[in-house]
Amino acid sequence: MRKLFILLTFLVFAQLYISAQSTKRMIKPADIYRQPYVGSGQVSPDGNWVLYTLTMTDSLKDKRNSDLWMVSWDGAQTIQLTSDEESESNPKWSPDGKYISFTSSRQDSKSGQVWLMDRRGGEGKKLTDIKSGVNDYAWSADSKKLLLTITDKEPEDTSKIKTTKPLVIDRYQYKQDVEGYRYKKLYTHLYLFDIATKKLDTLTRGNFDDGGASWSPDGTQIVFVSNRTPDPDKNENSDIFVIDAKPNATPKQITLWAGADNSPRWSPDGKWIAYTRSTGNADYIMYDEPVLAIISKDGGEPKLLSQSLDRPVHSPRWSKDGSSIFALVEDDRQEYVANFSVANGQLKKIADGERAFTSIETTSTNDLIVSMTDPQTPSEIYALENGKTRKLTKHNDDFLAPLSLATVEGFTSKSSDGTTVSGLLYKPADAAANQKLPLILFIHGGPVGQDEFAFDLTRQILAAGGYAVAAVNYRGSSGRGLDYCKIISADWGNKEVIDLHGAVDYLVKKGIADPDKLAVGGWSYGGILTDYLIASDNRFKAACSGAGTGFTLSLYGVDQYINQYNNEIGPPWKSMNTYIKISYPLLKADKIKTPTQFFSGEKDFNVPTAGSEQMYQALRTLGVPTQLIIYPGQFHGISMPSYQRDRLERYLAWYDKYLK
Repeated sequence: MRKLFILLTFLVFAQLYISAQSTKRMIKPADIYRQPYVGSGQVSPDGNWVLYTLTMTDSLKDKRNSDLWMVSWDGAQTIQLTSDEESESNPKWSPDGKYISFTSSRQDSKSGQVWLMDRRGGEGKKLTDIKSGVNDYAWSADSKKLLLTITDKEPEDTSKIKTTKPLVIDRYQYKQDVEGYRYKKLYTHLYLFDIATKKLDTLTRGNFDDGGASWSPDGTQIVFVSNRTPDPDKNENSDIFVIDAKPNATPKQITLWAGADNSPRWSPDGKWIAYTRSTGNADYIMYDEPVLAIISKDGGEPKLLSQSLDRPVHSPRWSKDGSSIFALVEDDRQEYVANFSVANGQLKKIADGERAFTSIETTSTNDLIVSMTDPQTPSEIYALENGKTRKLTKHNDDFLAPLSLATVEGFTSKSSDGTTVSGLLYKPADAAANQKLPLILFIHGGPVGQDEFAFDLTRQILAAGGYAVAAVNYRGSSGRGLDYCKIISADWGNKEVIDLHGAVDYLVKKGIADPDKLAVGGWSYGGILTDYLIASDNRFKAACSGAGTGFTLSLYGVDQYINQYNNEIGPPWKSMNTYIKISYPLLKADKIKTPTQFFSGEKDFNVPTAGSEQMYQALRTLGVPTQLIIYPGQFHGISMPSYQRDRLERYLAWYDKYLK
């Protein structure tokens, strides 16, 4: 009888498991409305709570809203702190643990202000009333002052003329995505704000921008980043400065590197500053990787802790005893947590694997709070204790519960010139073993950046449509060393294209991809590479090119990359042959046979719509099936939820039409 009971119990649980599995469904474009986005965590001074933002989508209002939440260190309690119609962002604990601060434009504020909330409960109260708003802020150690980062307010227009004034521009880089035309003579400076009296004192002045600021542990000094060269538009020479925390003090420049110095962090004893430094020291830095460095607060020769690593290092955080620095490292599809010895730069991996850590903060016990994601799980907050992760937030559990997600595995391919290239392969959850599938090569932008073992909503949705989806870290990507990254400089559309074709060849040879059902797509540099691929080979049956261009020459002085053009390629009057060479998609448009959709945000100043329009017009003229989709009011990154859904639905419909 006992054996029969055990057998029946097993059968019941087996049936429940099978039933649960059968109710799962494929992910679809509409699921973008369901997915929550968990911000990075901030640990309370007593170490008992973790503060963060949670962003949800309102499909009726077609917008996203962020609220403040906190979770207890043991993960047992999760509390929502705000529920205002306006978003809250940049949450921080006051050092004395009495308050939670954040920025918001609630209560009809036209710009973001700092708000305070008693951590014991109650409504938030507006603390600042700065006309131009607050860009960033930091608490002093005694919780009595704030360090504010503020952009100059626009001058009052006293004219009664209703006609909009002409935009008079004299800047070298005269346009920027989202910001628009750069004609305003407005600069960003640092200010001291007394919480009790609400007195605002100016800390820095001048015709330059200051940011990345924080207080020294004893509250007497402030470190910040600024480019104070005669024309900051013409270079990327940001340096680190230290200034006494009092009005009319004079800042001292402590780094002299002619490249980019960023992300300064005070040591616990206030004697040293950790930061990241660019590898190159040229006026223009694109193909580069940050190196972890430390320098005395008084200046001098820096110590480069990760110089021999040959991998990008970012987000430095001091250990509590100041003997080492935690940081994140990009390395061949992974992003891991590392610890560097201050004495000799020795690296110790704290947590790695086929996953990506995207933020990191230390705690009073030298444990860490991290944001982590893997191919099956969107980013959540974890405690990292003795190298092991413990999940604190679980906001994506309900999002994932009904979904049957694609499997994701790494692969490596060899290009025709012998280069080894890393990639990720997504396969539909219901794909049979050894099944030959239609393939979508979906290319990342940048080009500097990498596809990681992380949750990717777009590729998951494409795979759910019945496709194998390949993500390939072609030459020009980060995570494989500086030489691998910079080898494509001034040679666009060559080695990257060889690598991408090589990955497709590999997947076809392995019997994974159906050679008669191949497609390609991508956004930004991924869109540019899509144009290169369809112009170099006709084997792709469909393409979706987003925010790309096929005629580089025509974008000189039209997009925001004047530094890149002049320093990497050279001006057209000196380098016409190079421009012609890398503009082959439009100049050889008569070779293209692939039906292609072109996408763009109407207000994109990063890769302006002209790049997509020219390619669309060429294919339309040649009689190749094509469409041009413009998203009104959108910049380079499409942010409106309904447009994001629309784009995904159009991808699938286009690929289905020509591959199925």
